[in-house]
Amino acid sequence: MHISPLTAAHAMAYKALMLHAYEHAADSFTSTPQERALEPDSWWRGRIVDPSGLTWVWGAFAGAELVGTVAVEYAAKTKTRHKGLIVAMFVHEHFRGQGLARKLMRAAVEHGMARQGLRVLQLEVTQGNAPAEKLYQSLGFVPFGVEPMAVWTPDGYRSKVHMWLDLALAKNQA
Repeated sequence: MHISPLTAAHAMAYKALMLHAYEHAADSFTSTPQERALEPDSWWRGRIVDPSGLTWVWGAFAGAELVGTVAVEYAAKTKTRHKGLIVAMFVHEHFRGQGLARKLMRAAVEHGMARQGLRVLQLEVTQGNAPAEKLYQSLGFVPFGVEPMAVWTPDGYRSKVHMWLDLALAKNQA
């Protein structure tokens, strides 16, 4: 098992993994598999290979198989360039419990720490997803609010917990 940045060559494996995620972890994502399946292959490549450098995506691999992913989206606007947003965190259910989510998150956090001028990483987690909340808190993320009715699912509305990591503080503790 290893973690590495994704390239354009991984686009179709990334698409397959994320469509699986949207279906099998539906409460964790705001997109549906039906919506994302309509996106052209160029959209998926663009998620991975962002010429602006504002999006970075990592993959967890079991051999050559992509089994997990996380992305960081950095802000382009002058007033928010100090922030990054962690999105699309997912590890295939057959590969959970092996520390891959922690390794993916560490890759994202380390990238954020190395990015000049970045001060904060944020993320959202579905309220009640205790394993994810516990993981994020163990990495130093702190909840700062709950967005009620953030997403509608077939089981009803779900709230999202907003969390943040002060990178200056995290660097001092590393």
